[in-house]
Amino acid sequence: MEQPLTYLHRLTYDDWLIGDNSSEFPQITSKLYLQLTQLSASGTSPKIILAEREPIKFLASFIAACAANCPVFLCNPDWGEQEWYQVFNLVQPDIIWGNIPSHIADKNNYQSPITHYPLPITHSIMIPSGGSSGEIKFAIHTWETLMASLEGFTTYFQVQKVNSFCVLPLYHVSGLMQFMRSFTTGGKFVILPFKSLESGQKYQINNTDFFISLVPTQLQRLLQNAELTIWLSQFHTVLLGGAPAWDELLAKAKYHHIRLAPTYGMTETASQIATLKPADFLNGKINSGQILPHAQVRIRNQQGAVLSANQIGNITIQAQSLALGYYPHIWENQDYFPVDDFGFLDEQGYLNIVGRNSDKIISGGENIYPLEVESAIRATQMVADVCVIGIPDQTWGQALTAIYIPRNINTSVTAMQTALSGKLSKFKIPKYWISVDNLPRNPQGKINRQQLQKIATEFLQK
Repeated sequence: MEQPLTYLHRLTYDDWLIGDNSSEFPQITSKLYLQLTQLSASGTSPKIILAEREPIKFLASFIAACAANCPVFLCNPDWGEQEWYQVFNLVQPDIIWGNIPSHIADKNNYQSPITHYPLPITHSIMIPSGGSSGEIKFAIHTWETLMASLEGFTTYFQVQKVNSFCVLPLYHVSGLMQFMRSFTTGGKFVILPFKSLESGQKYQINNTDFFISLVPTQLQRLLQNAELTIWLSQFHTVLLGGAPAWDELLAKAKYHHIRLAPTYGMTETASQIATLKPADFLNGKINSGQILPHAQVRIRNQQGAVLSANQIGNITIQAQSLALGYYPHIWENQDYFPVDDFGFLDEQGYLNIVGRNSDKIISGGENIYPLEVESAIRATQMVADVCVIGIPDQTWGQALTAIYIPRNINTSVTAMQTALSGKLSKFKIPKYWISVDNLPRNPQGKINRQQLQKIATEFLQK
């Protein structure tokens, strides 16, 4: 398999990276690579924390670290103190690239006791997973696992060169893999912060040649702008992932002829392992699509037996792009990777997600999946955003609670409950309704459920 510097040396044109000065990229990468090889001459590869804000520096640093076989930890420069202390105590880096507050980077400020973990594999790429729950984990990837994901993508979409328009963070698997696809296939790569896109900044590109990746909340915001909706409809493919999309959003995208490709994947699988092709989406299919060629998905019951088509069970994954473990531990005897999601495969092999096991709410002995309830609430068109959780209740075990942003401040709870009557079983209609100005979501659109529990607790104590 070809290595990072091979692809770097193939960059014979200066406009492959749009939105930044791509001519600086080879020079920065080569300089950092030389530094790392000199440091590694003693036989120990330095551990690197990478939290660069500037895209060119981030990408050059990433390629240099991979080329030098140095373990690199991709980090969010906007993490708070608590997250940074957690990361530094776990990683104990030798090199820090990025603008991290000095009092956090000072080793004397690490939480104690400090445990020095041996590196499970030297040329590893640690990609952060989690964070919204308060615990940051690093999935251990390698150049090979990322390339397996890339090869599955290009085979599935039958493309040789991948042009990517990136509005997602590069430290996250969703942004990183967009770069990897373009960098290694000789495609073009556009970097533009989502806020800049919303404000009207664009580049002179042929959208029909590009893939763009969005999370549902970003798609929702773009579709609220007529000009951006037309612009989005011109893309070759609009990959949608990071969090479940709701029916109303999908219907609106179809109405505007957006070539949407809802995807299913995660950090641990180096992005998607299932994707619905745009033609299927525009023809009315609503699911996560078929499985990419580098992966296998099986639906299993609680005893581990494989279920037949259309039987709902636990989703398990085998993939060449699967992470090796969570730093610092390598998974052993991992025949298949069980995930927290519940779903089924239909007769055509399309993956359908029902919900997350950990999100399941049991109220009065009934199993309730928030995704179904949220979708029904959104369909009333009375809310701009909503999340359904369960809160402890002495009578019911858990009480169904909707935390929502109203479209109209005059919308009453009674009106929403009435609109849901007949659409949902009575036990699936939330008992408590909490109106808020904003829902706590991370850049990938995932909800912070711990924060929601806190909001609900404070509301009920009033």
